[in-house]
Amino acid sequence: MTVVLFDFDHAAAVRSGVAAHRRTVGLDGDEAEEFARWHALEEKHYHRYLAGELTFLDQRRERVRGFVEPFPVDLRDDDHADEWFGAYLLEYEKAWTLHADTLPCLDELRDRGMRLGIITNAERAFQLRKLDALALTARMEHIVASGDLGFAKPDARIFAHAIELFGVPAAEAVYVGDRLETDALGAARAGLTGVWIDRHGVASVEELARAAEAGVRVIRSLAELPPLLG
Repeated sequence: MTVVLFDFDHAAAVRSGVAAHRRTVGLDGDEAEEFARWHALEEKHYHRYLAGELTFLDQRRERVRGFVEPFPVDLRDDDHADEWFGAYLLEYEKAWTLHADTLPCLDELRDRGMRLGIITNAERAFQLRKLDALALTARMEHIVASGDLGFAKPDARIFAHAIELFGVPAAEAVYVGDRLETDALGAARAGLTGVWIDRHGVASVEELARAAEAGVRVIRSLAELPPLLG
């Protein structure tokens, strides 16, 4: 393996941002269930944006309107929807942080001569703000953002585009992400080695079987990645 590509793990920041904003605006409900609703709406409307059905701003508006449907909150006005999302975004950005295992893993891979990059389902400018804030930009040779391409993971084209930038065959590239279907299986179908990082050990027996069938490796920490790559 010569290239290791990563997803930008923002799930923890999203969960924290959603929870903090819900408390601020007085929306009750179970934290895990509300995060799951937010995530489902994000996936749905961001892919509608990629398909050209919505503008970037409109996909944000549709997400927040869907999220507040169970509550007596009226966000039909675009300005109100933008303001609501903007307040959430402030809480989300406050939660940007790195897992303790991130930098040691990147340093070890770099010392082994590995080339590093990111494939993300996001807008490049927004993603670069996060990477800059966490001092990761300079560590990455290439950053591939779905917003630049018009297609997103798990579409094989985004993985193919990434390895073309690095100039290596798919068999020499590893992709590490925290979503089985979108990240690890998507990469495996595109010919890369998929690695699923299941930090909380929530993988079901069925998911582990699907991963094994596709040749996807499952890890609990980035500390496991360098040994896994030999």
